[in-house]
Amino acid sequence: MTLPVPGRTTVLLTVLYAASILLANLTLNQFIPLPLFGLLSVGTIFFAAVFTLRDRIHREGGLRAVYIAIAAALIVNTLAALLTDTPWRFIGASFLAILVGELADTAVYQRLIRRSWWTRVLASNAVSVPLDSILFTLLAFWGDMSTRDIAQIIFADILAKYAIAALFALRVRHTARAATS
Repeated sequence: MTLPVPGRTTVLLTVLYAASILLANLTLNQFIPLPLFGLLSVGTIFFAAVFTLRDRIHREGGLRAVYIAIAAALIVNTLAALLTDTPWRFIGASFLAILVGELADTAVYQRLIRRSWWTRVLASNAVSVPLDSILFTLLAFWGDMSTRDIAQIIFADILAKYAIAALFALRVRHTARAATS
Protein backbone atom coordinates (compact mmCIF):
# COMPACT_ATOMS: atom_id res chain seq x y z
CA MET A 1 0.00 0.00 0.00
CA THR A 2 1.43 3.37 -1.03
CA LEU A 3 0.78 6.38 1.19
CA PRO A 4 0.17 9.72 -0.53
CA VAL A 5 2.95 12.27 -0.17
CA PRO A 6 1.69 15.62 1.10
CA GLY A 7 2.16 18.60 -1.21
CA ARG A 8 4.39 21.56 -0.40
CA THR A 9 1.42 23.70 0.52
CA THR A 10 0.13 21.13 2.98
CA VAL A 11 3.57 20.78 4.59
CA LEU A 12 3.97 24.58 4.84
CA LEU A 13 0.50 24.95 6.36
CA THR A 14 1.28 22.19 8.86
CA VAL A 15 4.52 23.91 9.90
CA LEU A 16 2.68 27.24 10.31
CA TYR A 17 -0.07 25.45 12.25
CA ALA A 18 2.38 23.85 14.70
CA ALA A 19 4.38 27.11 15.01
CA SER A 20 1.23 29.12 15.76
CA ILE A 21 0.32 26.73 18.56
CA LEU A 22 3.89 26.81 19.86
CA LEU A 23 3.97 30.64 19.99
CA ALA A 24 0.53 30.61 21.65
CA ASN A 25 1.71 28.18 24.30
CA LEU A 26 4.89 30.13 25.02
CA THR A 27 2.87 33.29 25.70
CA LEU A 28 -0.29 31.82 27.23
CA ASN A 29 0.12 33.35 30.70
CA GLN A 30 0.86 36.90 29.57
CA PHE A 31 -2.25 39.09 29.47
CA ILE A 32 -3.37 42.37 27.92
CA PRO A 33 -6.28 44.03 29.77
CA LEU A 34 -9.04 45.16 27.39
CA PRO A 35 -10.63 48.60 27.92
CA LEU A 36 -14.04 47.56 29.29
CA PHE A 37 -13.95 43.85 30.09
CA GLY A 38 -11.54 41.13 29.24
CA LEU A 39 -8.03 39.81 29.74
CA LEU A 40 -6.55 38.85 26.40
CA SER A 41 -3.87 36.19 26.56
CA VAL A 42 -1.01 37.10 24.22
CA GLY A 43 -1.10 33.45 23.17
CA THR A 44 -4.59 33.95 21.76
CA ILE A 45 -3.22 36.34 19.16
CA PHE A 46 -1.08 33.52 17.78
CA PHE A 47 -3.66 30.81 18.36
CA ALA A 48 -6.39 32.55 16.37
CA ALA A 49 -4.66 31.64 13.11
CA VAL A 50 -4.76 27.95 14.04
CA PHE A 51 -8.42 27.49 13.15
CA THR A 52 -8.09 28.85 9.64
CA LEU A 53 -4.76 27.10 9.08
CA ARG A 54 -6.33 23.78 10.02
CA ASP A 55 -9.24 24.45 7.65
CA ARG A 56 -6.74 25.20 4.88
CA ILE A 57 -4.87 21.97 5.64
CA HIS A 58 -8.19 20.16 5.37
CA ARG A 59 -8.89 21.77 2.02
CA GLU A 60 -5.39 21.18 0.64
CA GLY A 61 -4.59 17.73 2.01
CA GLY A 62 -7.82 16.21 3.28
CA LEU A 63 -8.82 14.64 6.56
CA ARG A 64 -5.68 12.53 6.91
CA ALA A 65 -3.48 15.64 6.59
CA VAL A 66 -5.48 17.33 9.36
CA TYR A 67 -4.95 14.41 11.72
CA ILE A 68 -1.22 14.39 10.91
CA ALA A 69 -1.02 18.16 11.54
CA ILE A 70 -2.81 17.84 14.89
CA ALA A 71 -0.50 15.00 15.96
CA ALA A 72 2.61 16.88 14.82
CA ALA A 73 1.53 20.02 16.67
CA LEU A 74 0.83 18.08 19.86
CA ILE A 75 4.23 16.36 19.74
CA VAL A 76 6.19 19.54 18.91
CA ASN A 77 4.40 21.56 21.56
CA THR A 78 4.72 18.93 24.26
CA LEU A 79 8.46 18.64 23.61
CA ALA A 80 8.87 22.43 23.60
CA ALA A 81 6.91 22.72 26.84
CA LEU A 82 9.12 20.12 28.49
CA LEU A 83 12.27 21.92 27.31
CA THR A 84 11.04 25.29 28.60
CA ASP A 85 9.91 23.94 31.99
CA THR A 86 6.30 24.87 31.30
CA PRO A 87 4.11 23.77 34.22
CA TRP A 88 2.41 20.40 33.67
CA ARG A 89 -0.95 22.07 34.27
CA PHE A 90 -0.45 24.23 31.16
CA ILE A 91 0.86 21.30 29.11
CA GLY A 92 -2.15 19.18 30.02
CA ALA A 93 -4.64 22.01 29.49
CA SER A 94 -3.14 22.85 26.12
CA PHE A 95 -2.97 19.23 25.01
CA LEU A 96 -6.58 18.47 25.95
CA ALA A 97 -8.00 21.74 24.63
CA ILE A 98 -6.20 21.35 21.31
CA LEU A 99 -7.18 17.72 20.99
CA VAL A 100 -10.86 18.25 21.85
CA GLY A 101 -11.24 21.57 20.02
CA GLU A 102 -9.41 20.52 16.89
CA LEU A 103 -11.16 17.17 16.62
CA ALA A 104 -14.56 18.81 17.16
CA ASP A 105 -13.76 21.43 14.53
CA THR A 106 -12.59 18.78 12.09
CA ALA A 107 -15.72 16.69 12.66
CA VAL A 108 -18.01 19.66 11.93
CA TYR A 109 -15.91 20.71 8.92
CA GLN A 110 -16.00 17.14 7.55
CA ARG A 111 -19.80 16.91 7.92
CA LEU A 112 -20.14 20.08 5.84
CA ILE A 113 -17.55 19.10 3.23
CA ARG A 114 -20.00 19.60 0.35
CA ARG A 115 -20.85 23.13 1.49
CA SER A 116 -18.92 26.29 0.65
CA TRP A 117 -15.57 26.87 2.32
CA TRP A 118 -17.04 29.83 4.24
CA THR A 119 -19.90 27.71 5.60
CA ARG A 120 -17.48 25.00 6.72
CA VAL A 121 -15.12 27.50 8.36
CA LEU A 122 -17.82 29.52 10.13
CA ALA A 123 -19.70 26.46 11.39
CA SER A 124 -16.60 24.58 12.56
CA ASN A 125 -15.18 27.67 14.27
CA ALA A 126 -18.53 28.31 15.98
CA VAL A 127 -18.01 24.99 17.77
CA SER A 128 -14.25 24.87 18.28
CA VAL A 129 -13.46 28.44 19.33
CA PRO A 130 -15.65 28.52 22.47
CA LEU A 131 -14.91 24.87 23.27
CA ASP A 132 -11.15 25.41 23.11
CA SER A 133 -11.25 28.72 25.00
CA ILE A 134 -13.45 27.49 27.83
CA LEU A 135 -11.73 24.15 28.25
CA PHE A 136 -8.19 25.54 28.17
CA THR A 137 -8.89 28.48 30.48
CA LEU A 138 -10.68 26.39 33.09
CA LEU A 139 -8.02 23.69 33.10
CA ALA A 140 -5.08 26.12 33.10
CA PHE A 141 -6.27 28.78 35.54
CA TRP A 142 -9.09 27.42 37.75
CA GLY A 143 -8.02 27.73 41.38
CA ASP A 144 -5.16 30.12 40.57
CA MET A 145 -7.27 33.03 39.32
CA SER A 146 -10.59 34.56 40.34
CA THR A 147 -13.81 33.58 38.61
CA ARG A 148 -14.04 37.14 37.24
CA ASP A 149 -10.54 36.93 35.72
CA ILE A 150 -11.33 33.54 34.20
CA ALA A 151 -14.56 34.94 32.70
CA GLN A 152 -12.59 37.89 31.30
CA ILE A 153 -10.02 35.55 29.75
CA ILE A 154 -12.69 33.38 28.13
CA PHE A 155 -14.57 36.41 26.81
CA ALA A 156 -11.46 38.09 25.39
CA ASP A 157 -10.10 34.85 23.92
CA ILE A 158 -13.32 34.02 22.08
CA LEU A 159 -13.67 37.58 20.81
CA ALA A 160 -10.07 37.77 19.62
CA LYS A 161 -10.06 34.30 18.05
CA TYR A 162 -13.18 35.08 16.04
CA ALA A 163 -11.87 38.48 14.94
CA ILE A 164 -8.38 37.29 13.98
CA ALA A 165 -9.64 34.10 12.32
CA ALA A 166 -12.16 36.16 10.32
CA LEU A 167 -9.45 38.56 9.15
CA PHE A 168 -7.18 35.65 8.25
CA ALA A 169 -10.01 33.90 6.37
CA LEU A 170 -10.85 37.10 4.49
CA ARG A 171 -7.22 37.42 3.45
CA VAL A 172 -7.16 33.80 2.28
CA ARG A 173 -10.38 34.34 0.33
CA HIS A 174 -9.04 37.54 -1.26
CA THR A 175 -5.82 35.78 -2.25
CA ALA A 176 -7.76 32.85 -3.73
CA ARG A 177 -10.00 35.18 -5.73
CA ALA A 178 -7.01 37.14 -7.01
CA ALA A 179 -5.35 33.92 -8.14
CA THR A 180 -8.39 32.88 -10.20
CA SER A 181 -8.84 36.30 -11.81
